[in-house]
Amino acid sequence: MGAQEERSGDRQRFDVADAAPLLLDARGVVTSWTRGAERLLGRPASEVVGTGVAGLLVPTDAARVPELAQRCLHDDGWAGLLTARRGDGGQVPVMARVTPAVEPGGADRWLVLLSDLRGAPGWDMSRTVLETMLTRSPVGIAVVDTELRFVWSNPALTRFGGGPPGQRLGRRLAEVQPGVDVDAIEAQMRRVLATGEPVIGYEHVGRLRSAPHRETAHVLSFTRLEDERGCPTGVYYTVVDVTERHRARQRLALLDRAGERIGRTLDIEGTAQELSDVAVPDFADLVTVDLLEWVLRGAEPVPVPPGEPAAPVLRRAGQRSVDPDGAPGGAAPGSGDDGDGVSGDGCDDGCGDVVEAASVEVGTEVGYLDGSPPLHTLASGRAWRRERLDPAASEWASRAPGGRAATFRELGLHSAMVVPIRARGVTLGVTTFFRRGRQDPFDAGDLHLAGDLVSRAAVCVDNARRYTRERNAALALQRSLLPRRLPEQDAVEVTACYRPADELTGLGGDWYDLIPLSGARVALVVGEVPGHGIDASAAMGRLRTAVRTLAALDLPPDEVLAHLDDLVGTAAQQEGVRPDPAGDSYGDSMRAVGSGCVYVVYDPVDGRCAMAAAGHPAPAVVRPDGGVGFVELPQGPPLGAGGPPFESVELTLAAGSTLVLHTDGLLADGEGEDGGAGRERLRAALERTTGSFDSRCGAVIDALIPAHPHDDVALLMARTRLLGADQVADWELASDPAIVAVARKAAARQLTAWDLEELAFTTELVVSELVTNAMRHAAGPIRLRLIRDRALICEVSDGGATAPHLRHPRTTDEGGRGLLLVSQFTQRWGTRFSPEGKVIWAEQSLSGPPD
Repeated sequence: MGAQEERSGDRQRFDVADAAPLLLDARGVVTSWTRGAERLLGRPASEVVGTGVAGLLVPTDAARVPELAQRCLHDDGWAGLLTARRGDGGQVPVMARVTPAVEPGGADRWLVLLSDLRGAPGWDMSRTVLETMLTRSPVGIAVVDTELRFVWSNPALTRFGGGPPGQRLGRRLAEVQPGVDVDAIEAQMRRVLATGEPVIGYEHVGRLRSAPHRETAHVLSFTRLEDERGCPTGVYYTVVDVTERHRARQRLALLDRAGERIGRTLDIEGTAQELSDVAVPDFADLVTVDLLEWVLRGAEPVPVPPGEPAAPVLRRAGQRSVDPDGAPGGAAPGSGDDGDGVSGDGCDDGCGDVVEAASVEVGTEVGYLDGSPPLHTLASGRAWRRERLDPAASEWASRAPGGRAATFRELGLHSAMVVPIRARGVTLGVTTFFRRGRQDPFDAGDLHLAGDLVSRAAVCVDNARRYTRERNAALALQRSLLPRRLPEQDAVEVTACYRPADELTGLGGDWYDLIPLSGARVALVVGEVPGHGIDASAAMGRLRTAVRTLAALDLPPDEVLAHLDDLVGTAAQQEGVRPDPAGDSYGDSMRAVGSGCVYVVYDPVDGRCAMAAAGHPAPAVVRPDGGVGFVELPQGPPLGAGGPPFESVELTLAAGSTLVLHTDGLLADGEGEDGGAGRERLRAALERTTGSFDSRCGAVIDALIPAHPHDDVALLMARTRLLGADQVADWELASDPAIVAVARKAAARQLTAWDLEELAFTTELVVSELVTNAMRHAAGPIRLRLIRDRALICEVSDGGATAPHLRHPRTTDEGGRGLLLVSQFTQRWGTRFSPEGKVIWAEQSLSGPPD
């Protein structure tokens, strides 16, 4: 018996099979007592029968007997928790079930079943407490059977849709909440039924019948219910609304993505597009970013004179739509009340057509009507929001490309926000957010989030604008210092390429140049200044100007470099500039110290080439047959560094040879290779490079330089030409005054052969004056040479070492007018010196009289 009682004590205390029965009459008097009741309360039948039931209860419950009697009569029964008194004075918590015991023709009786609750969880909680917990709990609670049909739910579950508890009974979740991801939720229930393991914290995101226009999030927990044999009888689950927490998490995630994706480059339009891409589709269905035109140009805001307000010019800088074609599309939104028009100080509901927002291409000017929300936001600097757009309102856009404007209703847009793009107290443009379809309308929290999102992007846009301004200024400086195009001439065919190490600014200290000289010759120059950036570019500009000035003197290459070396050294000493070890504050002159340069002079008449180098790699020569060699050029010291004098070398190049002048950045691969290895790499690149001559320069650099070079690179390639024998005529002249007339006639005959008779008078005058001066003031042989190139060049050489000077004779002077006439009748003239003496030359344009 003891074992059996123990086993029965392990059974569910609420099971009717374990209950102790007794009978009461209509007045509540005990009329029948059982052994189960005797064991439970420790009272024999002789003590209890005939007494009132109130005597079996503790005083607090005994006082409730009249109330419970009325409830039994009204509800035809009652069930609840009571505390009974045992015969030994102890107390027993019991679950009491009272039901009418009807006998045909007999008096009214009540059957009372008492279940022992000692040891049962929650036995000490009153019925009132338990009922309050279930009915007033803010947590939705429900019980479903093994078929997943509702058998019980509390009132709190009604807030999530599906109707009151009575309407749920016997129905499945899909029947009370259509549109919810029922399959996923019921899969969790079946898993709990099958395994018995509870599921805690399952999160469901979707739309409920109670909030069809709002995405909601709920956390559900599932527990299996079992009978006394451990068999599953259903599932008990709870539902908690965590929508606000979910939305806050989404907003933080959006801001995190914005921090990662916006401003990755210093490109203005790229940054605007990144803002659009981040916001779609998680936050909005259509986003447009319109910037003021001066922002896209990288300029500073232009102050508007008082009384002359200028219409702002906005251009589309970025846009993104949920639809692949860029237009929002979709069905018109459902009807609803208008929003409250929050934020800012409000404005006129100019929010109808959205053509500009949906169809303007990036880079195109955007036109908005006066008073429209975008212009109002742009002028006031305050955001604008409308929860429900009015489809019948006036237009935003001032024009509709391609025909009739599409309305908000046709595009399915139902909610909008316009947020100013402001950085450092200046408004740069506006960002417009639209929602359509089933998405919630924008609320105040969304406006705050949009403000944070745009504020982050605004700083990036302004940084990109400032960078663009600085880069444009730097590039303008660079373009002004480098030749925009190499001058046209017939001595060489040239192509050049410059690639800076600093790709962001495009600034560096390397340069190249081609300078036309007298006698159809050209000077080819490549040089480099140590360092990068704007300081190096400024120093490079000074050097390039100095080289062009020295080139105008027609000096030999070694003398040009000697003068340049003196200039750099003297300027650095005079400025007293010293490098700052803790920074990079070098003056232009100090930047120029240590610069390298190679200076080459090529004469197309005879193919002679003279060159000298100052701390700079020697040029390569590509022969007409494709072979590659390097000039054995003595290396002089870098400019301004001091050292031995510079030396020139001369060589003769066949027509079609290519001189390759380059800076040392072309030979270095960033891995510390020596100059010999770099030369071999250059040789191989030159030998295998094919294609047009103009494309070879870029091809060589692409073959040798990595995507991000460690040093600036300048490359100049010049393919030599030779003037034909029919373009040059020269004569040896005797030192005899009579030879002047002979020289004039010989020149005239040559001009006739060249079909240049219209230049005969001027040429005879120039020949007469130059030859006469040579005979009067110089010694040694005299030589006359005419060259027909892009200009007609007349040269007279002699063995003298003094150069003639142009002077303005007085009216009483009988001579001294020769060079003055030459300067007036020719395009230019000058003197250059050679080892044998000097050459006086004059040029006449072949395209017409000089200006």
